[in-house]
Amino acid sequence: MAKIEYKVCVVTVTYGDRWKFLKQVLKRVLEFKVVSDIIVVDNASLYPVAEQIKELGSDRIVTITQKENLGSAGGYKTGLEYASSLDCDFVFLLDDDNLPGDTCLENLLEKRQSNENIDKNDAVYCLREDRQNHVAIAKGEDPYRFYLTSDNFLGFNVFRIPYNQYKKFCDRKKKKLKGSEMPQEAVKIPYVPYGGLLLPKSLLLKIGLPDERYHLYVDDTEYTYRITRKSSSIWLIPSCKITDIDRSVGIGYKGAWYRSPLLDLYSFRTYYHVRNMIYFNKRFALKNKIVYSINKQLYLSALAFSSILTGKRDEYKSILVAVRDGSTGQLGKKI
Repeated sequence: MAKIEYKVCVVTVTYGDRWKFLKQVLKRVLEFKVVSDIIVVDNASLYPVAEQIKELGSDRIVTITQKENLGSAGGYKTGLEYASSLDCDFVFLLDDDNLPGDTCLENLLEKRQSNENIDKNDAVYCLREDRQNHVAIAKGEDPYRFYLTSDNFLGFNVFRIPYNQYKKFCDRKKKKLKGSEMPQEAVKIPYVPYGGLLLPKSLLLKIGLPDERYHLYVDDTEYTYRITRKSSSIWLIPSCKITDIDRSVGIGYKGAWYRSPLLDLYSFRTYYHVRNMIYFNKRFALKNKIVYSINKQLYLSALAFSSILTGKRDEYKSILVAVRDGSTGQLGKKI
């Protein structure tokens, strides 16, 4: 089992009116004996977070209150900066709605210690079963089928359509043959969200802090990708699971061939997602400018057609602004 002398600092960021989620997460991590500190970054919530936390009666929790919402990038930067000054061995990142299993953290540390392939400077990550790509990777699928695909534009690459259709056909066959088994004990993954990541404090000091310019979305992608870019690894541990107790945006969306969720579900969040993903992929997945340009033009043409059919021209224009800003590196909080 994991050594009890390990000290783990938990970092989480909350906002809005989410105490019903945060309370469950805090109560769970307080049960973990290896947790020495819990850092809660209050990103300008709509209620007095610090006062609610006091009612839990634990001196292990520190609340850092922000005067304005600095987004996930600014929030985690604040929390991780504080954690880096503490006497701890590991930092465990959780979103305010990520509920770890009863023995999740203990098992995560044990797997990290017992697996000879996992280096002392590597990070480990919990499985969140609502993320289908991670489930597929846990079952043995190549992570690069989903991540860092060359020359994609918002995930689209016309030249990969035959390959993607073939893989989907294989997926259907595997599902019939193997059900839900997950044979992998630990598998490498190039980057992950914040929630569920356990990293040594030494690795935190090596990769630095999140880039505030991303503000929302993809900041976790860029941040955790630094781990693999700096010659360490992130290992997905399927037996260590986290449940998302809040439903993500877009779950349950039912579209049609002529519709786009980017248009139908457009919000300020869509702007950040589009802008930041384009900026990230141009830095790390662009191999051939001509192929990239073809994918971009085809995708935006289809999106323009969809916007005409569905009366979403204003949303389309906003997405074009996000595309422009991501392409030119105009990041930061959008006023």
